[in-house]
Amino acid sequence: MARTPGSPRHAVLLVLSRSGAALLGAYLFTYGFTAALARLLPLARVDAVIIATLLSLLVFCAAQLWAFAARSAWQAWCGALLGLPLAAIGLWPVPGAAG
Repeated sequence: MARTPGSPRHAVLLVLSRSGAALLGAYLFTYGFTAALARLLPLARVDAVIIATLLSLLVFCAAQLWAFAARSAWQAWCGALLGLPLAAIGLWPVPGAAG
């Protein structure tokens, strides 16, 4: 059976792709967002982490909803990949920082 756009197999693959973007992609995006926000907030380290973690719950829900609201599965995955630069900001080593 060919994977034509109207076939049931194609529809199942699209739903699985969006589900993967919603679960895995939203998790990765939220991880990057939380790490970057905790690093960039001008507060004490503990307070910044707590605020970033509390906001991450809202971001995770919004990212999951966005994965299914995107026009295509490709756009849903591209949105999830936006978390990579955020993770790089949040996890970049700080010179002179201990532990």
